Amino acid sequence: MEKFITLTSSVIPLPIENIDTDQIIPARFLKATDKAGFGDQVFRDWRYQKDGSINTDFVLNDHRYSGSILLAGNNFGCGSSREHAAWALAGYGFKVVISSFFADIFKGNALNNGLLPIQLSKVFCDALMEHVQQNPNSTITIDLENQLVKTPVGDQSFEINSYKKTCLLNGYDDIDFLLSKMDKIVAFETSNL
Repeated sequence: MEKFITLTSSVIPLPIENIDTDQIIPARFLKATDKAGFGDQVFRDWRYQKDGSINTDFVLNDHRYSGSILLAGNNFGCGSSREHAAWALAGYGFKVVISSFFADIFKGNALNNGLLPIQLSKVFCDALMEHVQQNPNSTITIDLENQLVKTPVGDQSFEINSYKKTCLLNGYDDIDFLLSKMDKIVAFETSNL
């Protein structure tokens, strides 16, 4: 995985609540077990009309908005436990999703795949959403080390599991983390012989 320390980016606003994993990546695209290509299908049924033409009303198709931060409505990632939702968001280029609430399984899948879910208060998310919609070129900064989101509407701290924070800061998945402790593992094993 790629190291995540700080990120400054513009924001894509998606003010829809209760976005479930089937809306993030429809079930018909889950046949593959490789992460490659899932980004092309993220929010597929919202990005495209039934005839395959682009839905110009959907925010990912709105050229005013770009960036690697998705600002979503409350209860993001609910529904089934598919890890493919995190794969699709990361594959599209998102590095952070901000919401006032995440489904627990989605949150874990996101962190396991280098995608940082940041939960902030609904009041703050609503104010940020309004600002971003009115100012598409504004940027925010995510400072993982200090657990701080810096925005034009104010700064907010956020919580993250300390183990997952360590993994993101170092670009580790679970195996990489264990390998980084190899000297301690070997020392423990040899001291108990």
